[in-house]
Amino acid sequence: MGDRELDVLVVGGGVVGAGAALDAATRGLSTGLVEARDFASGTSSRSSKLIHGGLRYLEMLDFRLVAEALQERGLLIQTLAPHLVRPVPFVYPLKHHVWERFYAGAGVALYDSLGLLSGRARGLPHHRHLTRRGARKVVPSLRRDALVGALEYYDAQVDDARHTMEIARTAAAYGAHVATRARVVGLLKDSGRVIGATVQDLESGERFDVRAKEVINATGVWTDDTQGLAGERGQFKVRASKGIHLVVPRDRIRGDAGLILRTEKSVLFVIPWGRHWIIGTTDTDWDLDKAHPAASAADIEYLLAHVNEVLEQPLSHEDVEGVYAGLRPLLHGESEATSKLSREHAVASPVPGLVVVAGGKYTTYRVMAKDAVDAAVHSLDAKVPESCTEKVPLLGAEGFTALRNSAHQLAARSGLHPARIEHLLGRYGSLIDEVLDLLVADPTLAEPLTGAEDYLRAEVVYGASHEGARHLEDILARRTRISIETFDRGVGAAEETAKLVAPVLGWNDEQIAREVDHYVKRVEAERESQKMPDDATADAARLGAPDVVPVSG
Repeated sequence: MGDRELDVLVVGGGVVGAGAALDAATRGLSTGLVEARDFASGTSSRSSKLIHGGLRYLEMLDFRLVAEALQERGLLIQTLAPHLVRPVPFVYPLKHHVWERFYAGAGVALYDSLGLLSGRARGLPHHRHLTRRGARKVVPSLRRDALVGALEYYDAQVDDARHTMEIARTAAAYGAHVATRARVVGLLKDSGRVIGATVQDLESGERFDVRAKEVINATGVWTDDTQGLAGERGQFKVRASKGIHLVVPRDRIRGDAGLILRTEKSVLFVIPWGRHWIIGTTDTDWDLDKAHPAASAADIEYLLAHVNEVLEQPLSHEDVEGVYAGLRPLLHGESEATSKLSREHAVASPVPGLVVVAGGKYTTYRVMAKDAVDAAVHSLDAKVPESCTEKVPLLGAEGFTALRNSAHQLAARSGLHPARIEHLLGRYGSLIDEVLDLLVADPTLAEPLTGAEDYLRAEVVYGASHEGARHLEDILARRTRISIETFDRGVGAAEETAKLVAPVLGWNDEQIAREVDHYVKRVEAERESQKMPDDATADAARLGAPDVVPVSG
């Protein structure tokens, strides 16, 4: 990147930054993407993992946002990432007779209709009304006295970290230069115009000047900080709202569909997640450490108390396998309550040569990316083609349906159980052959990973060899979701994983020990923070673990 002037340099490797790099690269622009830590290491790996229109925005009469999000949902399911985004049913329990069924039913009918009007609702069943008995057939764990009936409707879900990484990888396949562990420490200016950035390689400590005709700031909750490097006040402020999620084993709640529940502050989801459930989320203001937002004991208690109101068998703290906290980047509005701040996005150019994109929701990342690149190309001299990302499938999408139809043949050929092939197809799509090739070269990689048997040993090696993972935490927290899907938070799998990826990443024994030690300290700090009564004490406890793993020379 430092060798020549780029057309566009994108700062931030979350879903919007990765999307902007893909958008720019597929328009024929020379593009760079730099991320201070790992792909999706901020908000984009800590969402509710839903691709949805947002039923509650209908209630706020924000029809445009909902329609736009539903159109994107359809695009992702049908074209862009059918291997990563899948439909999921939700049951919405009704607590009042006639009026609520009419009111909520009208809302869900409108939701379905907006999806159909987008022309992209194919593949998702229509909503249906359920009696109390019908609802308890779908979700037997529902308490009989918690509902008088229910509605069932469909949305979609995604492994957010994997999806974000795959967008960045697709951008690289189209020619973008992509670097993680590369922090922007300053913006280059000439006569008041931003002409690039000074980037520090966090592995070597070296600094590079990367020149670009346009710089796009897509740093989410760090927007104001990155903005400050330009020495100019931004045109809008971003406020962080913390949302925490709990992960519990699938057998703790009996049901074939997720749940959506109303609370006094927001909505609560119980979302099917493989052999687990994800329960979330909270919505509280956060002005402490942005890199590692911490969940407090009060947050966890809040979610357990609300979900237990509708469950026959209440959940306890012992049922919680994983906890994660993420920050929503909300545009600073007039409202004091973060749950009322806009999920709309905004694009501005506060200084010539710099475009800032912020706000929005995960589902509409592609539209945000397109708008940011549109703003950047305004000042480029050359004629730049329109965005084409609505027709650009992510890596692994092409041929996925055909492969899924022949999963039994893949199982026979590879010697893996059909359930394993299904798991791999849902993570890699048509790139599955790259993973299976690793098994041919080394049959021991076909064995499950010790301490995290849902994953094969080959998957962690592939995370380092093909998916840009640089550290143990990248693999356990984002290339896989072992850090939230096991009761020990991945500690039992840490050493084996580090030894497996060491040859790929060139680690010696000392570095292996350092990586494992860093990961264990991270887990200890997180566990400690989750016992603390409030945000301030939880934040202090979480910051007890070092942020960056030193790399031995």
